[in-house]
Amino acid sequence: MDFNVKKLASDAGVFFSRAMQFTEEKLGQAEKTELDAHFENLMARADCTKNWTEKILRQTEVLLQPNLSARVEEFLYEKLDRKVPSRVTNGELLAQYMTEAANDFGPGTPYGKTLIKVGETQRRLGAAERDFIQSASINFLTPLRNFLEGDWRTICKERRTLQNCRLDLDACKARLKKAKAAEAKAAAEHELRLTQTEFDRQAEVTRLLLEGISSTHVNHLRCLHEFVESQTNYYAQCYQYMLDLQKQLGSSKGEIFSGTFVGNAESTSPPAAAASPPAGAAAALPAVPTIPVVPTIVGVPSAVAEGVLNPNEVKPPTSGTRKARVLYDYEAADSTELALLADEMITVYSLPGMDPDWLIGERGNQKGKVPVTYLELLS
Repeated sequence: MDFNVKKLASDAGVFFSRAMQFTEEKLGQAEKTELDAHFENLMARADCTKNWTEKILRQTEVLLQPNLSARVEEFLYEKLDRKVPSRVTNGELLAQYMTEAANDFGPGTPYGKTLIKVGETQRRLGAAERDFIQSASINFLTPLRNFLEGDWRTICKERRTLQNCRLDLDACKARLKKAKAAEAKAAAEHELRLTQTEFDRQAEVTRLLLEGISSTHVNHLRCLHEFVESQTNYYAQCYQYMLDLQKQLGSSKGEIFSGTFVGNAESTSPPAAAASPPAGAAAALPAVPTIPVVPTIVGVPSAVAEGVLNPNEVKPPTSGTRKARVLYDYEAADSTELALLADEMITVYSLPGMDPDWLIGERGNQKGKVPVTYLELLS
């Protein structure tokens, strides 16, 4: 017990001496041992690294999980060293609702079929998002968090120790200046040598840790590349899923809106039974505009039916062409296609044997295939 009291008194004396030295330095009443410029630059670089790492970490967490409550919950689970429960992504939840709605409306109806297709795509998007979040958390967030909770805390601890050593050293220098008697000077000089040695040793330890920030940057650079790779794969998957969905919806338009897109070589003449509907039925049914199919005539090359189209050899029908407004920019893949600009107006029609997802588009003296899904057909 007596030993503990003595140690407590000694520690209190050291603390008081350091506090007084620090206060006098701030007031300009005591000299301060300055660190060399290189050391100061290392400390400034370390502080900068810590500040930006914290900001990047926090904002990446917001990017991966925008829900604040969910982030707080994950933080608590992490601090309690418990596994974070699996959480359904927004895309997966939307897919569930769409599937349930399709079952209620009827999975065989056009709306129900489309809900099922879109819901399946949303489920795949949600799964891709889950994989991306997991990959980014492991390969990017974890290394940043480890630096802040590991290396940076060690650096801060050693810097505080160095600060205490410097205060002790400056206090010894002050006592040496104040010493008058030879015996007091000898004791002060001996104490100064010990504190100087301790200060130099601690400065070297701290310097090595600060120089390790360069290795930290290299490690974070590698992690950043992995994060970009994960994000690239995620967006590429999403883009491919949406392209597949767009093709599915585009090809199903002919089923949903009967007669809207005609892309076969059958005769456009209606059957005899349907040519003259009753007057009441005709009044009840809305008129559905159609894209005319160019009948097989002399001058239209047989290569069209084989899928090889030369726009210069295609002749438009004498009547029945339609106007269409372009919804999105489209870059032609080859010379048989027509490049499109959003909001421009073009003339479109179909040919026998064409893919139902494509039409022939004309703009002035330019002609080529255009995708149906990029167009809004005007009546």
